[in-house]
Amino acid sequence: MNRNQLRKADINLMVFFEVLMQERNLTRAAEKLFVTQSTVSAALARLRTMFNDPLLIRVGNRMEPSIRAAEVIKHLTPALDAMSVALSLTHDFDPPTSKMTFRIGLSDDVEAGLLPPLLRALRLAAPHVVVVVQHVDYWRIPDLLAAGDVTVGISQTRGLPANAKRKVLRTMHARVLRADKSPSPLTLDEFCQRPHVQISPTANIHGVVDDWLKEMGRSRNVVLSVPQFSSLPAILAGTDLLACCPDYAAQAMASWGNLQAQALPFDSAPLELAMVWLGTTDGDPAERWLRGLLEQHMGGSCEGMAVDV
Repeated sequence: MNRNQLRKADINLMVFFEVLMQERNLTRAAEKLFVTQSTVSAALARLRTMFNDPLLIRVGNRMEPSIRAAEVIKHLTPALDAMSVALSLTHDFDPPTSKMTFRIGLSDDVEAGLLPPLLRALRLAAPHVVVVVQHVDYWRIPDLLAAGDVTVGISQTRGLPANAKRKVLRTMHARVLRADKSPSPLTLDEFCQRPHVQISPTANIHGVVDDWLKEMGRSRNVVLSVPQFSSLPAILAGTDLLACCPDYAAQAMASWGNLQAQALPFDSAPLELAMVWLGTTDGDPAERWLRGLLEQHMGGSCEGMAVDV
């Protein structure tokens, strides 16, 4: 392979190409690269000259990659990943003095229940770093990791990319939240009869609790679906509504004052909360430090090894 061609290559231009292929939109690519749209247009023009190909072809209101562009990106992405890994090995990470920006993805229940102690630890260990949190769920994590919008995500997971690594942080057990002050645990009949709030970012009224009940030949009465756990204290206050959520989120919201958390009135299977990241950041000193802190303050009693999936 003729490596002299690399002397003519502009690596920054290759980064532009990768983002253009991900976004297929000049405006969104410019926003992601923190440059103007005219800069992205100029970069695309240079790329077209370099590859002697239109690369992105306008089809109606969208842009689609040419055959050559699709072939180039298959080779380019692993190369850029390898370069990122190599460059990460050239620098150390010093938490007390670092001014890095970390971009992490958290599901809503994790943000409500587990983020505060992590932030307190971060402020002590690395007071100058910036943390940007994006909302993730299992279906958003792969895209956000691939696009570089987050470098690590914590949620329930499924359908991860081939170059992802996954580590189970804890097993979660469901709890039921209620605002009424009755000290008596809910019976199964009362649980099924009382109105429920379902938390669903996809506006669904069906959840895993309904699957568990169906196995028992029972069902519950869902009357409201909301996208976030954090709204539950205000929604449940002064009502007979019930809401189910992971134990750590239930404990956090109960501590805010007007709710009590109880065990479900039936046995249920535990669920896994996992941390996922791409293999390209596995050796980065800063990212390794961050993952260690996430595991320390968001992990439970379970033991998990990082694995490729």
